[in-house]
Amino acid sequence: MQTTTPAVVTQAAVKRLPRVALLGLCIAYVLAGFIGREGWKSADMTALGFMAELAAGHSNWWHPTLLGITSEYDALLPYWLGAWMIQLSPGADWNLWLVRLPFGVLLALALMSTWYGTYYLAKSPQAQPVVFAFGGQAQPNDYARTVADGALLALIACLGLAQLGHETTPALAQLGFAGLFFYGVCALPFHPRRAGPAAVFGLAGLTLSGAPTLACLFGLGCAAITAYSPGTEKNSSAQIRNRRDSLTLLMACIYSAAMATSLHLWHWNITPPQALWIDWNGYLQLLVWFLWPAWPLAGWALIRWRKHIGNRHIALSTWLVSVTLGATLMMGSSDRTLLLALPAIASLAAFSLPTLQRQMASLVDWFTLLFFSACGLTIWVVWLAMHTGFPPQPAANVMRIAPGFVPQFSVLELFFALAATGFWLALVRWRTSRQRAALWKSLALPAGGAVWCWTLLSTLWLPLLDYTQGYASVVRTVSHEIDKPGCIEVRGLETGPIAALQWDGHLALVQGGSLAACSWLLSSADSDGQVPATVDASTWLPKSLIKHPADAGDLMWLLQRR
Repeated sequence: MQTTTPAVVTQAAVKRLPRVALLGLCIAYVLAGFIGREGWKSADMTALGFMAELAAGHSNWWHPTLLGITSEYDALLPYWLGAWMIQLSPGADWNLWLVRLPFGVLLALALMSTWYGTYYLAKSPQAQPVVFAFGGQAQPNDYARTVADGALLALIACLGLAQLGHETTPALAQLGFAGLFFYGVCALPFHPRRAGPAAVFGLAGLTLSGAPTLACLFGLGCAAITAYSPGTEKNSSAQIRNRRDSLTLLMACIYSAAMATSLHLWHWNITPPQALWIDWNGYLQLLVWFLWPAWPLAGWALIRWRKHIGNRHIALSTWLVSVTLGATLMMGSSDRTLLLALPAIASLAAFSLPTLQRQMASLVDWFTLLFFSACGLTIWVVWLAMHTGFPPQPAANVMRIAPGFVPQFSVLELFFALAATGFWLALVRWRTSRQRAALWKSLALPAGGAVWCWTLLSTLWLPLLDYTQGYASVVRTVSHEIDKPGCIEVRGLETGPIAALQWDGHLALVQGGSLAACSWLLSSADSDGQVPATVDASTWLPKSLIKHPADAGDLMWLLQRR
């Protein structure tokens, strides 16, 4: 038997992952974090502010602003989606629920696209496992489905996806459209009529979501790989198909670049890292925790498939990951940029599974079991301490981090937390039994643990997280201090608190320097926590210093006109 690929897989190893279990895992992961919580600081709340301004007609749809402040993203489509949902809302109480609906769909799109994209990559002839002399090797469709299951589990398990994947920000829209493009480019040889439009819409969506440069780099690189992949068949029909697919991707790049130019969406935010250990150490730490546990598996896949690095099932994902890692490094180690690497790196991680040795698989399982069990136990202990005062040290830590916080008990949230814990215990029992056949087994515990801990945070800790990460207490304080409603002038405030005061407090804010003669002024504090010297003391009388309960540096002064 001559080994042509490093994948030696029997038919028994491609045991089907029950669809009910996989869909249930995805639904639980998508819903947890989108339902029931407030807008968090600061990008999540800021995006809501831009959407509300568009919906109210206070901002130009082609240049979204918040009290005249432009967004750090040159994005249009994410803000349009939120604004349209607000306009369709039957009342203010429905706004937050409806705004999050399209972003939940975008997260689901990223999950689905990762599965289908990896499925078609695994169906490539160069990705197939070794054919045994006497049969018994995995069948192509079964093998592709199992590898795709592993990719989806790897994506859910990535630690960086949890919070950023549940915010109403352009970053999540970029992830959704990056996933759509990933599916399109992977499925082009199999279903060009479906995959071609998916690739075009993926790049166009990336462009309209504030990432035109990455969109063009993604498309150009994938077009070159599609045209010149050395592992492609040499017959004329295959060459014609490859050139057709490459041309489709090139046309998508041209369309995206033209759209970005006409809408003035090009934005260069390049800050090359300095030759300092502190900068590189921060970048490496971000990669280690954000991409865990996909990155060690992806690295192993590159090692084992190194002789096949030019084949499309490895080359496409490697290109997408490399571009995103480079962009992250050149943009100040932005975790929101790194988010776009997750579908491709999850796919690479899945291709390590057919080559994973038993010792390494056991190491992944035991580390995951200990890590997520410790995290989940910590969440439960802290929740118990918040409500009972025992153990005393965690209760004291909560009061120190969130002074003034009053725990809130919810039977419904406790029910979901207990159900998620029961699921985790059942999964651990299943995995520690003699379940050694299925390829995806090594990623079952990481994905299940990520969903379990994220569900616990979104239920047991939700009031605490809303208190520390939201602006509700600040809004209540400002509303209580203002005895005479009217317009409020703001100076030097960041977009997060401005958006919260408008979204939650329904306060009439105007930017400093406007012609409106407001009775109140909200100003940022100076470095010493005092009223800035730029505020005219003969016009404004300081009334109170507003502090965020969990952030000592988040200060603002409320002043009243004399």
